[in-house]
Amino acid sequence: MIFITVKFTVRPERSEEWLSLVDDFTQATRQEPGNVFFEWSRSVDTPNQFVLLEAFASSAAGEAHVSSEHFKTAMAWMPEVIVKTPEIINVEVPGEGWSQMAELTPA
Repeated sequence: MIFITVKFTVRPERSEEWLSLVDDFTQATRQEPGNVFFEWSRSVDTPNQFVLLEAFASSAAGEAHVSSEHFKTAMAWMPEVIVKTPEIINVEVPGEGWSQMAELTPA
């Protein structure tokens, strides 16, 4: 599985609309056959920073993602909304998705 984390630092005046702006991109990516998950979070320490956790079933699925029209469309408008180049971690990991944490279970 390809696991990717990306930090997007958005212009402060655009941060409240970020999740709406990326909604079409998010929904289209989630429909890709090789997408395992595609989830956004907002930083509690840096309010205009958003963290994307995404995974693809294989490197081929990841390549299909970055070749998709919705990816190209997002990459075309995002430079106008971000304040710096996104930071990324992209690794191949064993497994097919989320596992359960062994150290903690509900009471």
